[in-house]
Amino acid sequence: MSIEKVRAYFEARGRGGDILEFSQSSATVELAAQAVGVIPARIAKTLSFRQGEGCILLVAAGDARVDNKKFKARFGMKASMPSPDEVRALTGHAVGGVCPFAIENDAVTVYLDESLRRFDTVFPAAGSDHSAIELGCDELYEYANAAGWVDVCKLPE
Repeated sequence: MSIEKVRAYFEARGRGGDILEFSQSSATVELAAQAVGVIPARIAKTLSFRQGEGCILLVAAGDARVDNKKFKARFGMKASMPSPDEVRALTGHAVGGVCPFAIENDAVTVYLDESLRRFDTVFPAAGSDHSAIELGCDELYEYANAAGWVDVCKLPE
């Protein structure tokens, strides 16, 4: 089970007890915001995009949308999402609980979008569609083993 893998990942880092589990679904930004009790923008959603035989995981603020021109300029390809089965095979996490933690596939690269930096803490999923963990942006970067910060999203006006 993916959440157990993520829990073990955080327990090894002294943070296993920080994972929040909900009786209600947190599979979407809106549902996660309700479960956590924060504005949707503070939910750190993890989006998957095909890249060769692997994928890019882009963690962005809940209210951010991928800007296709920025994405193509940064990554040199169109933003194309894999199927839910491909996401699970590549990341070990099911859609609704995809997170940048405990990824054991070298073909998966994690990036964090600048849209997250507006907040002291954000809430990414923790391996299931009923979980989250509160992290500061520096912590998220470290625990996600991020390859870097990117600016490929736009915020609502």
